[in-house]
Formats: sequence, structure tokens, C-alpha cells
Amino acid sequence: MGGPGDPPEGRPEGAPGGGEDEYRSVVFDESFVRAARLQEFSAQERIADHAPAVRRRPPLRRGLSRQALVLVLLIAVAFGTAIYMGVRHPYQTPAAREPIEPLRMTVIPLAPEGKVPGRADLEYLYEHSPAAQFKAGAEGVPLPASRRTAHFSDSQVVSALTTAKDYIVRSALDPEVLTGGEVRAVRVLLDPDQLGQFDQSFARPTADGRHAPTGWLVRFDPSRAELADRKVRVQGTLQAAEADSSTLEVTADHTFVYALRPAGAGGKDEVSLFTLRRELHFRFDRDDLRLHQAQLVVSYVQAGPLSCAEDSTNHLRPLLAGQTAKEGGPAGTDPYATGSATALCGTLATSAQPKV
Repeated sequence: MGGPGDPPEGRPEGAPGGGEDEYRSVVFDESFVRAARLQEFSAQERIADHAPAVRRRPPLRRGLSRQALVLVLLIAVAFGTAIYMGVRHPYQTPAAREPIEPLRMTVIPLAPEGKVPGRADLEYLYEHSPAAQFKAGAEGVPLPASRRTAHFSDSQVVSALTTAKDYIVRSALDPEVLTGGEVRAVRVLLDPDQLGQFDQSFARPTADGRHAPTGWLVRFDPSRAELADRKVRVQGTLQAAEADSSTLEVTADHTFVYALRPAGAGGKDEVSLFTLRRELHFRFDRDDLRLHQAQLVVSYVQAGPLSCAEDSTNHLRPLLAGQTAKEGGPAGTDPYATGSATALCGTLATSAQPKV
């Protein structure tokens, strides 16, 4: 029988609620709808003959999206770069630097065999001396042609040569330095680890091969001599070479010729020439190249006319026109004293003097 309100012959088949309610237990909740993979065709698509009413949707992609993959890749690259730069840092830290070798210096006075030649005509002296073809000032210290080394670029080699030239110009050609007053212009070019030795040399000059001001720079006793010509004549060479993968070396070998007259002469006394041969060895690490500073490790000086009996540690005390060397040799050397340098002296060849 039909239920109350149903037609006598029962509810027709196909009508709502008719037949067997085989789908009565199925509940189409939201999760079921979202999981369905059937998609209804549009009206345009259904115009075609035999077109099904629905089509199957492509399966959902699993995993990370393309944007997420790119982001992860960028983070990985940045992290790897940071690690690489930390391991391959281009500059050594101060803690990793090797100890800097102190400057070893030798100053040898050259005594004349007779009277020092002199003349009032300065140009005549130059023309009749071995310095006739020397250039004046910094022009006499040209930079050589340079090329890169196995571990240093062209610019780094040029930087080393330029710093060495600046040191030479300031320490041997600057009139303020030559007259015994200025030292800071030279000091600022030194590696900071050598400043203690430099300062001690000027505070407490000692003839021990380590602390003589005349080993760092050229300066005359201002109470004895003054410059007759501020343009010093000079000639020499500069050479750069790689010592190892972290060090450049520059060797400088120059001869300087100074025109001197007695202090306070006022241009009336005769002028004489003072000759100084100076060989310097510089070292540069990458910090030095970047900061425009140098390590001076060897200074070898021969200068005259000087008297062997005079102390040339703090100032050079030149013999001027008409003067002769004092009798006596250099200061005695005590072989029992540790840390002392051997006192040396030589003879200035007559050929090194101007012909007057």
C-alpha cells in the first residue's frame, strides 16, 4: 500500500520519492563536492553532436609550485655564496699575518782622500761631475714598465712601485726632510707594525743597525750644512718581483747628488757636492697594497764626503768645500757587546768628485 496521501496505485516510478530510494543514504557534503573531478561543459561545447554533458578535470598537481621552487633555489645560492666568501676572503685578517721583519740598516761614511772640491758656480760643478746627466727631483725616479705576476695583477704591481717611489721621494728628495725637521711624511708610508721601530729610532738613536734615523731617511745636520739647490739630482732603478703568493718585493737602487753650502752662509760660500748611494728593499702584502704603505726591510747607504770619526747615526755631517776628513777611523767595535753593529767606513774615490 501507498503511504498516506499517495495515489491508490502508489507513487509513480520515476517521481520524487518513487521507486527504491537507493541514494537516500548518500550525503553530498562540501568535501565530496570539492573532491569531484567532473566538470560541466559550457553551452557552446554542448552544441556539438554526441558531446557528453561533462568532462573529466585534469588531476591536481602535487608538490611545490614553480615560484616556491625558484625561491628555494635563490636561498640556497645565497647561502652557498656566503659560505664561499667566508672561506675565500680576499684579505687576510691581522691575526693571520706573519710577523713583519724589522728594518736592517747599514750606513757607511765615505771619507775623501784630500780636500773637498768646491765652486761658487753650481752648474759648473754639476757639469764636471758624474751627475751631469742626472735628472732633478722625482723625474729621476721613473716607474719601470711592469706586468702582472702569477698571483698579483698589473694594478697591484704598479701600486707597489708607486708606493716605493713615494717613499724614496719623501725620504731623500723632500727639502723639509733633508734639513732635519720633517719625519711624518715618511712615517705615514710605513706599515703600522714598523712604526714602533721608526719612533724609537728618532727618540733614542742608536748605532745598532736597527735604530739609526739615517737608515730610514736622508737628513743633514742643520747646524753644519744647508741646501744650495732644492732640486736634488738622482738616477737609479726600481724593480718589482713576486716573493711568494702573498708578497711582492720591490728593490730600489739610486744615487743622489746634493749641492750643499755651510749653514747660514747666505749664498756667499762655495758650493760642494755630496753623493749618496742608497739601496732599499720593500715588501708588500695585500693589505699594504690596498692602504698605500710599505714594509722597509733593508736599507744600505754609502755617503760622502764624510769623516769616519763623525757619528752619522742621527744626522749626516758632511764635509764641505775645502774641508778634509778628521784623522781617526770609525768608532770602535766591541765584539763582546751583543746586539751591536760593526762600525764601517770607506774612502770616497777621487773619480766621484767634481773636476774643478
